[in-house]
Amino acid sequence: MNRGSFPDSALDKPEGGWREKLYIIIFEADTTAGRRFDQILIATILLSVAVVILDSIKPYGGRLELPFASLEWLFTVIFTTEYVLRLLCVRRPMAYATSFFGIIDLLSTLPAYLALLVPEAHALIDVRILRLLRVFRIFKLTGYVAEYTSLGRALTASRRKILVFLSFVLMVVLVMGSLMYVVEGPQHGFTSIPTSMYWAVTTMTTVGFGDITPRTDLGRFISSLMMLLGWGVLAVPTGIVTAEMTAQRQQTTNGVPVPTRTCQPCSTEGHPIYASFCWRCGAALPDPMDIPPKT
Repeated sequence: MNRGSFPDSALDKPEGGWREKLYIIIFEADTTAGRRFDQILIATILLSVAVVILDSIKPYGGRLELPFASLEWLFTVIFTTEYVLRLLCVRRPMAYATSFFGIIDLLSTLPAYLALLVPEAHALIDVRILRLLRVFRIFKLTGYVAEYTSLGRALTASRRKILVFLSFVLMVVLVMGSLMYVVEGPQHGFTSIPTSMYWAVTTMTTVGFGDITPRTDLGRFISSLMMLLGWGVLAVPTGIVTAEMTAQRQQTTNGVPVPTRTCQPCSTEGHPIYASFCWRCGAALPDPMDIPPKT
């Protein structure tokens, strides 16, 4: 099982020698050494992020400034060494350096060095949390690959419907935001159309931060309509994706595609196994026993 830093691992894995052994430890999770490497890396990433978070809290950052700084440089040295080792053990260092995870690894080391010149860059060290994407497989998520694939197919199949839905929501937000800008005006906090659109988004999603609230009767009526509309808005995309997942589940059994039948006279495909006649032309469908199983 490869951790997927490259599109074609066969072109990047060295053939023999210490580089291949190092590659197996760093980039593959099938060995004991590879799993331990992942576990240590996860712990180091979480600890480094925790140090940055605690350092931002004044009671801790003020009293423990020196220990936090020492720990941060320790983490930086560890991540820098790991980055260099990754470059050394692959056959195409530039392919790794320019890949998504390669860029994330580089960004996880640069902030500490940049902080020497620009102290504000220290907060960018939190980008290391993204590196957990590399090692999620250590948590035995491979048993859910089929479910992830099913969800991905459902989202892909419903992307046009979701896009149309989001376009409708954007139009509603624009119209309602502009209307509230006219009805309430700057004196009630609706200082511009973008600000009114922000209010429309928070109202439609039923979040309602309360920093901007209508004061007029007409504005409150519009706000009530927006909140009621928000319930339906939240339900529509869920229903779209759920319908696609249900349709795909009906086409598979335990991840294995269920055989379907094709009408010979009109060539219409996708008839379920229990159907006897074509839904388009009404011709009799072939016997299910004559259909070869799909692989």
